[in-house]
Amino acid sequence: MSIIEDILLLTHFKHSINAKLMENKIIPALWFDNNAKEALDFYCDILPDSSITKDNGVAVEASLIGVNFIGINGGNAFKPNPSISFMIVFENRDALDLTWNGFLEEGKVLMPLQEYPFSAHYGWIADKFGVSWQLYLGKLSDVNEQAIIPTLMFAHTQQGNCERALAFYADLFKNFHAQGAVHYPDGPMKGQVMHAQFQANNTTMAAMDSGVDMDFTFTEGVSLTILCKDQAEIDYYWDKIIRTGSESQCGWCKDEFGVSWQVVPNNIAKLLQHNKNAEKALMGMKKIVISELENA
Repeated sequence: MSIIEDILLLTHFKHSINAKLMENKIIPALWFDNNAKEALDFYCDILPDSSITKDNGVAVEASLIGVNFIGINGGNAFKPNPSISFMIVFENRDALDLTWNGFLEEGKVLMPLQEYPFSAHYGWIADKFGVSWQLYLGKLSDVNEQAIIPTLMFAHTQQGNCERALAFYADLFKNFHAQGAVHYPDGPMKGQVMHAQFQANNTTMAAMDSGVDMDFTFTEGVSLTILCKDQAEIDYYWDKIIRTGSESQCGWCKDEFGVSWQVVPNNIAKLLQHNKNAEKALMGMKKIVISELENA
């Protein structure tokens, strides 16, 4: 895929964000090898109260148990890996087992479904599309009634950086609430973060340092979209992220830990609608400048 094709793809992706998704401030985006619809249909079949909300051929939007996701038909440039997984909290053991059996279809078990010291019933699995899911028997009240929790795992070159990343996110998000952390009590990872939970922009998330050595870290295979109300918010997030991170095209950037973020105006679809000049202007941008799109 050429750079221009990459940028065109991202332009169409931004164009697809609709009003329903704007209910959430941080939206996970999954990169697929041109089978986003197949993948999200698969998730909707497995997960209760889930449905496709929009499909424009390039990007697919879905609500999975009330949590918004975007699937990008991006080709084989990037692949999801367990550095960002999605913890599904079930209050019913049978429902958890049913979902686990669904993910088993051509999936890869990363941690067997069984009892652990931290959970009476838990398992970690990568589905047939490479997206990783942690299934956990617990209480929704413990995760702010949000059924699916994006979970960052700091591994490989980022091993041991979870505590520092949490401090960075606490500074980055004005609406940030730490909700507890547990550290490894012994072993080679002693003192590192075993599990931490927090809220950022009203989205419940989790983070951890890997408990064992891994050979992967964060990629664009899973990115996190920050929807901004105006240029001031775009400038704020973009400038703080790239100060120690790096910038890419069309609102994509990485923080210093390698996590990919998309910083976009929440009315991007309206700005691009029926305006080829605005789309062309977007292709030439790194940070998105709303006035340049409006005046294109």
